[in-house]
Amino acid sequence: MQLLIRQREDLQGQLKNASEHIHLVEDRLQEVSHRALELLRQLKDCEHEIDALKAYIIDLKSRIAVYIPVQGDCIDKKLAEYINNYPERAKLKIMFLRESEGIY
Repeated sequence: MQLLIRQREDLQGQLKNASEHIHLVEDRLQEVSHRALELLRQLKDCEHEIDALKAYIIDLKSRIAVYIPVQGDCIDKKLAEYINNYPERAKLKIMFLRESEGIY
């Protein structure tokens, strides 16, 4: 009889330890799940920021000078100002080549 009582107490102790361990694991799982959700939110925010930066880069590229004048050539400089400030740059096609100062 004493043996059965000791075995029962031992099993109850093991059950209590197992139950405590399960609670600890469940708490840790909940913490990890919350952290994973936070990381996913941060990732989504970063993806939105990347998209915004890509759009900004595209906008900046559209503003970059299309025509760069030769240093010291006044005519080429004026031509570059006209081309680079043209209002409908998407429709602009440069169909000439500079051969020398004032000659295209």
